[in-house]
Amino acid sequence: MLDIQNLQVVYGMGRLRVDAVKNVSFHVETGASYGLVGESGSGKSTVLRAICGLAPISGGHVRVDGKEVKNPRDKAFYRTVQMVFQDPYASLHPRHTVDRTLSEPLAIHGEKDAEARILQALREVGLGPSFRFRYPHQLSGGQRQRIAIARALILRPKVLLLDEPTSALDASVQAEILNLLDELRRKLGLTYILVSHDLAVVAHLCDRLLVMRHGEAVEETSAAALRSGQASNSYTQSLIQASQGFSRDPVDPVTALSA
Repeated sequence: MLDIQNLQVVYGMGRLRVDAVKNVSFHVETGASYGLVGESGSGKSTVLRAICGLAPISGGHVRVDGKEVKNPRDKAFYRTVQMVFQDPYASLHPRHTVDRTLSEPLAIHGEKDAEARILQALREVGLGPSFRFRYPHQLSGGQRQRIAIARALILRPKVLLLDEPTSALDASVQAEILNLLDELRRKLGLTYILVSHDLAVVAHLCDRLLVMRHGEAVEETSAAALRSGQASNSYTQSLIQASQGFSRDPVDPVTALSA
């Protein structure tokens, strides 16, 4: 469904040049869930932004459903690929009701039966019709993210790009959103690319994943290997160790500084 070959994203020129993504390649099968993990600044979110046209592609190829994506992206692309952003507090217009937020993509693409489609989209994300005319400030963080997911799904895309969709939410709400996303993927046959710095989130939702560092692909592995702590790359091993949580064991300051 999605094939990325030698993707490059470069910002600036000369001394101000930043190579945000360096020759990253991976592919995602239809109906699969694929993870991109790494520390902040590793380039994982930039990969998603390049796929959907929000970041410049400086080199390489992006193919969706066997077709090379056009620049700029056309309406057909956005019928196939949609994105859910990290911060539900910023991704929804504060002066638009839920109804207007969900009706806008339908109007842009000339879809009919908007009312029925909106009510169906709300049901799919576990919200009733009473939420239709509320504003974002009248919703909790989890409800806002459910609306963002409903907006992404209302055009019935094949691919969802998920940029840390639960990082701005409380732990209990994170679990609800992750379970919702997993259920929707199976029910609608969606293909996911999930970006997260949280290895537990990726292991829960994804089958395979790519570890990134400084804009480069470090290692491709499976969620099963991640859960068992198996990794061939030392950086991936350090991520797994860091994800295991806080330790009260004393740290040698000399060793810590040298690391």
